[in-house]
Amino acid sequence: MLTLPNILTLSRIVTVPLLAALLWWPGWATGYLLGFVVYSLMGVTDYFDGYLARAQGAVSRLGIFLDPIADKIMVAAVILILCAAGNDRFPPLIAEVHVIAAMIILLREITVSGLREFLAGLQVSMPVSQLAKWKTTLQIVALGTLILAGGFREQVWMHDLGLATLWASAILTLVTGWDYLRVGLKHMD
Repeated sequence: MLTLPNILTLSRIVTVPLLAALLWWPGWATGYLLGFVVYSLMGVTDYFDGYLARAQGAVSRLGIFLDPIADKIMVAAVILILCAAGNDRFPPLIAEVHVIAAMIILLREITVSGLREFLAGLQVSMPVSQLAKWKTTLQIVALGTLILAGGFREQVWMHDLGLATLWASAILTLVTGWDYLRVGLKHMD
């Protein structure tokens, strides 16, 4: 059960507290730069755990269960830290109206997870769509860009790019969330 792909997935989950600790202090540029490295490595393991599982024929129920959880834990932790970490000198990297984009992402993840759980009880699977994969990619790029912007606070364009990408991912999040909800509603009384 503890195959290399599952170990990679578990490594993402246990690394989340380290990532959160590195991003905790908004004025610590080195922490954000180290956080970006950790975040990027987590993204690489996300790619390789799925690739290796398919290539080795080692797709497991544990991996199918843990992979989306690992993604959601990582995304949720980063969004919460980027919305909360701030002080008088350094405001949060996701603030004001941009918190709405972060909220859309988090609420969709909770809703789709609940929907998947409900449908699993009915033995109805809901495969991940290609658009949802693009949504995830945009989220990962947006959050990575915002983390990197925390290391280079003087580079305002980097922060603006991160926020623009966050909004693009929030729009895709709404579209894919609606698609999943539409499918799920067909199976409800």
